[in-house]
Amino acid sequence: MKEATARIKINKLLEAAGWRFFPEGNAPANISLELSVTLKESDLNALGEDFEKVSKGFIDFLLLNEKSLPFLVLEAKAEGKNPLAGKEQARKYAKSQNCRFIILSNGNLHYFWDLERGNPYVITSFPTPGSMTGYQKVVPNPDRLIEEPVDDDYIVLTQRPAYRSEAAWRNEAERPDYVQTNKLRFLRHYQLNAINALQRAVEEGKDRFLFEMATGTGKTLTTAAVIKLFLRTGNAQRVLFLVDRLELEEQARKAFTALLSADFQTVIYKENRGDWRRAEIVVTTVQSLLFTNKYQRLFSPTDFDLVISDEAHRSIGGNARAVFDFFIGYKLGLTATPRDYLKRFDVSSPTTHDPREAERRLLLDTYRTFGCDSGQPTYRYSLLDGVKDGYLINPTVVDARTEVTTELLSDDGFVVTFADEMGEEQEEVYKQREFEKRFFSDATNQIFCKTFLENALRDPVSGEIGKSIIFAVSQNHAAKLTQILNQMATRMFPGKYQSDFAVQVTSQIPDAQQFTINFANNNLLGSANFLPAYKTSKARVCVTVGMMTTGYDCTDILNLGMLRPIFSPTDFIQIKGRGTRKHNFLELLFDGTNKERVTQPQKTAFKLFDFFANCEYFEEKFKYDEVLKLPQPQAKGPETGDSDAPVETGGAYEHLGADIIASIREETIGYDGMKIDRMFFERFEDTVRDDRFIVASVAAGHWDRVIDYINREVFDQPEAFYSLDKLRRAAAVDRRLSLREILEKTFGLIPRFKSKDELLEEEFAKFVADQKPGEATAIPAIKNYFKAYATSDRLRHIIESRQLTELATNPSFTTRDFKAVPEQYRTSVPAYIKDYVSLNQFLQ
Repeated sequence: MKEATARIKINKLLEAAGWRFFPEGNAPANISLELSVTLKESDLNALGEDFEKVSKGFIDFLLLNEKSLPFLVLEAKAEGKNPLAGKEQARKYAKSQNCRFIILSNGNLHYFWDLERGNPYVITSFPTPGSMTGYQKVVPNPDRLIEEPVDDDYIVLTQRPAYRSEAAWRNEAERPDYVQTNKLRFLRHYQLNAINALQRAVEEGKDRFLFEMATGTGKTLTTAAVIKLFLRTGNAQRVLFLVDRLELEEQARKAFTALLSADFQTVIYKENRGDWRRAEIVVTTVQSLLFTNKYQRLFSPTDFDLVISDEAHRSIGGNARAVFDFFIGYKLGLTATPRDYLKRFDVSSPTTHDPREAERRLLLDTYRTFGCDSGQPTYRYSLLDGVKDGYLINPTVVDARTEVTTELLSDDGFVVTFADEMGEEQEEVYKQREFEKRFFSDATNQIFCKTFLENALRDPVSGEIGKSIIFAVSQNHAAKLTQILNQMATRMFPGKYQSDFAVQVTSQIPDAQQFTINFANNNLLGSANFLPAYKTSKARVCVTVGMMTTGYDCTDILNLGMLRPIFSPTDFIQIKGRGTRKHNFLELLFDGTNKERVTQPQKTAFKLFDFFANCEYFEEKFKYDEVLKLPQPQAKGPETGDSDAPVETGGAYEHLGADIIASIREETIGYDGMKIDRMFFERFEDTVRDDRFIVASVAAGHWDRVIDYINREVFDQPEAFYSLDKLRRAAAVDRRLSLREILEKTFGLIPRFKSKDELLEEEFAKFVADQKPGEATAIPAIKNYFKAYATSDRLRHIIESRQLTELATNPSFTTRDFKAVPEQYRTSVPAYIKDYVSLNQFLQ
């Protein structure tokens, strides 16, 4: 029965991939291990009547190429057997027929094996005939890749092959202008080291690599060199470059075109759906491939020989990893987030309330995905390395806390006492997470902005406030801050600004993306406001929420403001990274006389304003050396309210009293139910599909913005009173759904909600792929243990406390069940689940 079931599943998979084959029992009589050459092009033939019991050496499935010659061997196993058990048998068959490719399958788990590339690789669908034809053309030669000389002019030789013979290069006095005019990009020493580290990893037999390089160190240039290395040495025919944001698609295409267009073509997939196969480099967002499972419907696992994931911790997170793992071949991950930023997380006592837990699991998964289980990437070049070598700048951190934020940050929180409807005294406690969500204080926003402006670094040429980015809690918060900043700038710089000093740059603002470009190009709302010859942006501050972080390049930023609490180390690193690049301010000054008056034209520092102790949160130790005395804010007039009495507004609290700076320290850093329920769910789906902002944000993969927007603008509105709890009940799934899952189902990113058991099966399949249990007979017992441990708090307590006698009275997993688990898996299963499985998804 298991053999027949496996054959049925394999036949369906082959049909789905586009193969034509003879049904079982209808294969030509002369087909056996002695092969016929009379079959049509790309026919797949079912061979052998009982593939598990044949002893005469019949091949289970064979593919013939366009010349009717043996092409691919498929070795089938019964469902209860590990496909890898047929590995050597398949190798023998393949070699006897001169086949390079093998598929090992039991109908559920499949491996693709290119005998010229190394080890079998887990695949989730079978490759198509067309993709295999292209894939066959790439004959990997690791030796060529390892031995390829890569010098600092590796990219320049593509940009301008004969540069060395040109007079302007040979003249040392003219050389700098020649390099700048032709935009030649030479590799720095650490970029060469990264490429050399990859070559050594290939020499060691590895096919997955991870570069951990700080923001501003030129990951794109390094990546371009890696792409050239693989394409030039014939170890890749086509490269897929994955990004996680729409704006990064065009940025990557432009960069690769500028660096490699002389030899290789770069396209964005969505703009070249019909002819992307003509290009060597294909750029796309992970979200585009995930949408309606496009990556499985329109692509084959063998379409790309090298897959590169930009900001890997983001672009392979959650469902996105399925896209990354779908394709066969070499894998390279790029990240600017050091795993070290999770060093304060207590592994022995995880808690779903610690926001670092999910972040830690995501980073662990990133390193593991790229073959770096030890936590050591293939190559690392940190911010401190960049600072030490003179390529990057460390921030000067300004830790400023008001009396209100000091209470919000305290263990006790900001306590509000009020009388309820019965006249009873009640208390409500607010923490920093609720600032500008349930806790509002105009006085605090005022003092934030005042402190920022009075302590911000000035432009060394014009003396105006240095270009700055401020990160707010929400779009409403960003609007408030923008207004306050513009009002203050009018008073500080009379006649210079007309409400164009600060600009809100968030997804609800028309042309927000263009604003980010204009700001980087120094023409946002004009330029040269202070000095006619100095073409710097008139708008000095961009106030944003989630934009202008990952991949945003603006080298002349002098101030960054974190006017919100941050709990994600990834976000913290990305925000800080906006200021670390060096800059020469004289590049925008077109007056030779004034140039002589600029005493410090080079950017040597930038300020990171921290109003919510974010740096303290992420660092074990933090020293401060300068305390600034700041003026208290002006008292408000009667028309705006001047009372200290709390005001309760529907569960939110608006603090009407004054707020002052309690402390400010500055340190320069060194180194789916019933019909009515279904209809309720369908109404919600119609609601969000009709919302342009939600549609656009989902398409762009901006999940944080979508979720924040729905919580504010869709949930608990009088039209329908939608809520997450109601939607969960209407969905009638046996586990707790996240809002993101509901939206993914609504927009077709997932076909349906998976049950708890389906998720458990998926997680166990990952465990099997990772641990590769050798004892097939023990897999049912291991699976039972895996599922029970992931879903039972009591079992986890029993195992962790070693009170194994309690298993005798445990209904879901008994002593007998535990004894059936091989000893090594009694500890490895819990360890794996702690590190790589989110238990929240299994809650009811």
